[in-house]
Amino acid sequence: MSSPWIEALRSVALIVPDVEAATRFYTDTWHLEIAARAGGSVYLRGTGRDHHLLALHPGPQPALRTVTLRARSAQALDEIAQAAVKAGGTLLTSIGPVSEPGGGVGLTIRDSDGRIFQVVHGDEGHANAHEAPDRPVRLAHVVLNAHELAAAQAFLENAFKFRLADRTRIMAFMNCDRDHHSIALGDTDNDALNHIAFLMPDVDSVMRGGGRMRDAGFSIDWGPGRHGPGNNAFNYFVGPDGVVIEYTAEVEQIDSTYKVGGPDDWAWPPGRIDQWGISQPPSTRLKEAQRAIEFIKESFQ
Repeated sequence: MSSPWIEALRSVALIVPDVEAATRFYTDTWHLEIAARAGGSVYLRGTGRDHHLLALHPGPQPALRTVTLRARSAQALDEIAQAAVKAGGTLLTSIGPVSEPGGGVGLTIRDSDGRIFQVVHGDEGHANAHEAPDRPVRLAHVVLNAHELAAAQAFLENAFKFRLADRTRIMAFMNCDRDHHSIALGDTDNDALNHIAFLMPDVDSVMRGGGRMRDAGFSIDWGPGRHGPGNNAFNYFVGPDGVVIEYTAEVEQIDSTYKVGGPDDWAWPPGRIDQWGISQPPSTRLKEAQRAIEFIKESFQ
């Protein structure tokens, strides 16, 4: 356990112009399942216990609505509410029942750069959790761009008690549980969604997922490869509505004895960008998409 308050990353909520078209992609090609429908929105699950790991809400243009974390206890919600405000955040909703499918109690916080985090406790889980070939189990991590990375890192540390696992030249990897990172921050000049990573049961599922995406007309925009920090295998794609999505597997499990690395520890030899040395650099299309999906600006509902 790293964070005494946050148990895990649970889900990400997106705004999409065509919920039904996005749902067809995420069920037919990406291999999620519909967990619930409510008010024109669709909630999609993996094979794990989380009620849902992706929510699709209707809206005029693609946007990031919330990143949802699960608290370890109801008391942790009280601690987070106080710490988040002290760290410069704003409470968009105070602690209370969560009205969307999955339920539980929770609160919603916006940091000073507009990132919106929901924190829930006591949400529903699926009793039939399991692993299945070629199907995502849960979210592995979400990467958020940060035009002021040090400030964004400090907020995660102070509001949620994340800790730094590794720092490369371009990214800070933030840890809350056994996974090497659940949130990472990309050092850039905006605060958009960089990508969402879905944990697959094994590397073969990551590779077959790449083949399935190519069959559906989606190119592999980065991969296959194996990252340095996190040691996870990967394939990246630009999915519907320009959202960057990743299939990943074998995320490194760490504990309090893990030694935090710095940029010098994660410098690749010339011509290499991953451990295997076979991956080409990310495509220009991928890099552009990693800057395009921003958090909603209007008041949270």
